[in-house]
Amino acid sequence: MASIVQFIKESYEEMTQKVTWPTWGELQSSAVLVLVASFIIAVVIFAMDKGSTFILDTFYKSLSN
Repeated sequence: MASIVQFIKESYEEMTQKVTWPTWGELQSSAVLVLVASFIIAVVIFAMDKGSTFILDTFYKSLSN
């Protein structure tokens, strides 16, 4: 039990005194970057999905004629 208490004390000390937390501005910049990157990736995946659907539909229609 003593080792658990020691672990919690050391964890608290590390989180409050040794960790460098980002500023609010850095946090906002990172969040905007993640949102923009996620949007771009979603658009690319959407375009790939629509493109492959078009190609496969065209291929299957050419087989049925």
